[in-house]
Amino acid sequence: MRVLGQEKKKEIDTSLAADAADARMVARMRLVLSISALLAVFVDPASLRGVGGSTWLIFCGYIVHSLVVCVFSELEAPLTQSRVIHWLDICWYALIVLLTDGVNSPFFLFFFFAVLTSSFRWGLDEGARVTLASVALFAACGMGSATAQDLPRLLLRSTFILALGYMIIYWGRSKVELKRRLALLRAVSRLSNPRFGVDHTVTAILENIQRFFVDSNTCLLVVRDKESGACSLRTVRQGDAHRSPEAQRIAPELAALLMALAPQRAVIYRRSPWPSLPIFGDAATYDAEKGRWAKETHSACEGLAELLDAGAFIDVPVNLRKSEGRLIVLSRRGAFRRSDALFLGHVVAQAFPVVENIELLDRMASDAASQERLKIALDLHDTAIQPYIGLKMGLSALRNKASADNPLVEDLDRLQDMAARVIGDLRRYAGAVRNGLDRSEQAVLMVLRQQAAQVRDFYGIDIAVRVDGELNVNDRMAAEILQIVREGLNNICKHTLAHCGAVRLACADGLLKVEIENEADGSHAIEFLPHSICERASALGGNASVHRGTGGAVSVHVEIPM
Repeated sequence: MRVLGQEKKKEIDTSLAADAADARMVARMRLVLSISALLAVFVDPASLRGVGGSTWLIFCGYIVHSLVVCVFSELEAPLTQSRVIHWLDICWYALIVLLTDGVNSPFFLFFFFAVLTSSFRWGLDEGARVTLASVALFAACGMGSATAQDLPRLLLRSTFILALGYMIIYWGRSKVELKRRLALLRAVSRLSNPRFGVDHTVTAILENIQRFFVDSNTCLLVVRDKESGACSLRTVRQGDAHRSPEAQRIAPELAALLMALAPQRAVIYRRSPWPSLPIFGDAATYDAEKGRWAKETHSACEGLAELLDAGAFIDVPVNLRKSEGRLIVLSRRGAFRRSDALFLGHVVAQAFPVVENIELLDRMASDAASQERLKIALDLHDTAIQPYIGLKMGLSALRNKASADNPLVEDLDRLQDMAARVIGDLRRYAGAVRNGLDRSEQAVLMVLRQQAAQVRDFYGIDIAVRVDGELNVNDRMAAEILQIVREGLNNICKHTLAHCGAVRLACADGLLKVEIENEADGSHAIEFLPHSICERASALGGNASVHRGTGGAVSVHVEIPM
């Protein structure tokens, strides 16, 4: 789990470092620095001892290196935004210091350039590594030629690099942390697709929070309704790719345990590494009115930590119009800072009022959709089902007139049976429209199999249906999916000579994926684009594409962001 957290942190850092403007500025300053160093030696070579042919070669080599990096940065090549660049810089600086009088070289100040670029682009950890490496290389270069009189200067300059480097990486961490926090606030404030409902929005917020706190293993949201007293719990765990967006109902007693700490206050807790010395732990609450932290009893925090199997946690209140709750971020081995707890409180205050607005709009949309479904169901009964009933009655009367030896008897029986099935399908569809479609995976799979059976009976095409994992979509999204699949199957029946096909549904990587394909029928694949499917996918915020194989095999891929 720790490895996964570090990988996610590197991904976040990489996205922050991928700033072409910063890369160009750094590359230009590196080139200016390298040229100024060469000019300094050229103007006053007597001020440096040991300047020879190899020294000029090193300075020229560093200029060439800086020029190449500058050119590639102007072309926005990915290599110029890599960590390798500042590691190469400190290697060049070590060679320059070594060949320009070692501990007495004025070019030891160049190390600060690498410390600056690494800290302000990659954060505390990378800046600390570069600072320690710079001190070690400078000390190694200085020890090679240092005399007893030079040792105080070596110690002073090494300490100077270490102290000033620490201040630089501390401020660099603040900048990187600020950019990460702004990215999180932007992510949690962005509205998700309304067709997916509130559950997906809340789950997405919890996922973003869990990924932001690199040392966190789990993020919990416990909510209690103020009117009914019903309690629910949402859980997002690190590395859990098959989580359900729906909240789980929990007993009020369990909710009371999870919400027992410091009502209306943020709480931070870190378990002491020595159980016999709890004083080395941290348990505090933040009083927003007084604007300061106060000590919290360790026993209450330890009880919650034992219940949740956590070594550290942040617990902040969630205040909504009709409910109240707590958001808890857990870590087994890591630790949180008090500034993290304050920022998490700001995130909650920013994100969850938006969720309430989405919930209100979703309820209004559902009520309006319910009224519209009732009207459509009545219209469907009057304009579609009744004509088919009349057609079935006409076919039945025509069948009764035909004698037993009439060659059309079999065809009439098949048409009559087909009309009866269509009437049954229309009635089931009208009932689904009136009452709303069941959004469970079993219901969607059942409807898909009914559609596949109908295609097999009417057109003789075998359609395999497969659902990978849990769909977790609401009734409106399920209806959109079924309509996309129905249109795809109609295209197979009308525009191909295939005898079999397949429909696959899956939720993976934050996408709802629908794949509709038919086998190769030996014909030439016709260039086409299913406009209805593309328009529906686009309305859902996704896209549709067509992949053509040999012999007439075609597959339609639809991807909709969750």
